[in-house]
Amino acid sequence: MSSDLAGVWEVALSDGVHRIEFEHGTTTGKRVILVDGKEVLRRDWMFKLVGKETFNVGQSDTKATINIDAVSGFAYEYTLEINGKSLKQYMENRSKITSTWLLNLDGIDCRVVLEKDTMDVWCNGEKIDTAGEFVDDGTETHFTLGDHNCCVKAVSSGKRRDGIIHTLLVDGTEITECTE
Repeated sequence: MSSDLAGVWEVALSDGVHRIEFEHGTTTGKRVILVDGKEVLRRDWMFKLVGKETFNVGQSDTKATINIDAVSGFAYEYTLEINGKSLKQYMENRSKITSTWLLNLDGIDCRVVLEKDTMDVWCNGEKIDTAGEFVDDGTETHFTLGDHNCCVKAVSSGKRRDGIIHTLLVDGTEITECTE
């Protein structure tokens, strides 16, 4: 990584937390974008020092854009957008459409993500095969992690504002949801 490092962001997607690094050479116009340490874009000798660079992040090829704006003189401001929203807006919206649990199974740290709109379940970047069923008080989505039986229960909160409550059970034990 050179001394031209201008910005670093951490972005939580269903397939994991991705690190985005941006280098901006303000004398040469060089722009380099790294996602998880891999170079995804390089432009050398650009005469226009402001603008935007768009690239994809993660297995679902989520659209990301880095905006480069002049603040004053040779000072620049760098902002990251995910799917057309500021990183802050994206993360606030994401907390409404996903549930995330962090747990340790057999000595392995697991990050389990439920996409509420599709009921897809991800663990450590891999989409998990699931089986859904309707039960008396809602739905259950069953899957296994190693030798462990897992289930995401979806039940109504009884309050329109709160909507549906999703709970992860591993071998019958409830896991506390985390906020990212």
